[in-house]
Amino acid sequence: MTSHAVALRDVRSGGMVKGMGVTSSRSRGTGASSVLDAFGALDRRVLLVEDVMEQREAAATVLRELGYRVDEAADGGQAVRSASKGLADVIVMDVSIPIIDGIAVTRRVRALGGPKRPHIIVTSGHSDARTRQLAFEAGCDQYIAKPLDLDALAAAVGAFFMKRDGR
Repeated sequence: MTSHAVALRDVRSGGMVKGMGVTSSRSRGTGASSVLDAFGALDRRVLLVEDVMEQREAAATVLRELGYRVDEAADGGQAVRSASKGLADVIVMDVSIPIIDGIAVTRRVRALGGPKRPHIIVTSGHSDARTRQLAFEAGCDQYIAKPLDLDALAAAVGAFFMKRDGR
């Protein structure tokens, strides 16, 4: 068993994992299929931009368990390259990432234009009003403060697809 699997099990038990910055109230082994049924997540693409590997892996695992196709980026340069392919339906973007910060990446993604306008969910450990304002001015659609609650993230992604699909 990898340390990642152990960390995720701890997250799902309902507590904060030291150094992970993620929380969840879901019980192990429950919820994924009912959420998948409710949101119909198959063939929906999420770009997850997070530089802290443990946080990125935990969030990616939950989103994949819900049936989403998840692409990952660890810095702003990777995020811009990935987003410019136009494949993501949703982008989950940390503000404090290396190379290009998440606010600047959000602006660049919005400037790309194109037929597909991804829903951008910004995450940040900075819960001050100024950071939130900058994120929305840059073009984000939602803002989730850290520590990242994996249930809140799953609900936000699922709600976007339900609204987009008219459910």
